[in-house]
Amino acid sequence: MIDMVAIYGSPRRKGNTAALLMQAVEGARDAGAVVDEIVLRDYKISPCLEIYGCKKDGECAIHDDFQQIRDRILAARGLMIASPIFFYTVSAHVKILMDRFQSQWVKKYWIDGTPFNTWTPSRKGFVISAGATRGRKLFDGMLLSMKYFFDVLDMEDWDSLLCRGLDFEGDAAKHPEYLDQARILGQAFAKAVRSGS
Repeated sequence: MIDMVAIYGSPRRKGNTAALLMQAVEGARDAGAVVDEIVLRDYKISPCLEIYGCKKDGECAIHDDFQQIRDRILAARGLMIASPIFFYTVSAHVKILMDRFQSQWVKKYWIDGTPFNTWTPSRKGFVISAGATRGRKLFDGMLLSMKYFFDVLDMEDWDSLLCRGLDFEGDAAKHPEYLDQARILGQAFAKAVRSGS
């Protein structure tokens, strides 16, 4: 079984969140985790069209690369997801993925009838994000979105690595403390996921 999925959510293949997530993945693998990496920009995923074909059985009516990514995430015990900040929230790539999980929300809360705030976490989620400014609320919107995304996935919000002052490609390399933190947190996340604690 795959221990965790790592999702690269930046439109840039070699951007700052990618550099941070690569370190976290290496740390997780150093701790013995099996990690499945997904670069979102390489997949074709339509935005949610809100046609509610999912009301029948929880299956999204749009058939594209979403289903294989969904299945990989649902098969894993942990999720590491990295996104730069765009207008105080996640990138378009990540937002499209999250919105397509509306079908999973429909399955969980409408079809299966799970009462709100009563489920027990069966997985863990870890967020990495980078933003250019140093605004006090820079990560607030993204973290709130992730909280409810993890809710749909029965995930505990394990931790986050939030890095300010990163904008241009290569900026992360100027902050070795961020890269070190990513690797350390990747190791710790792997241990938490594998132990179930």
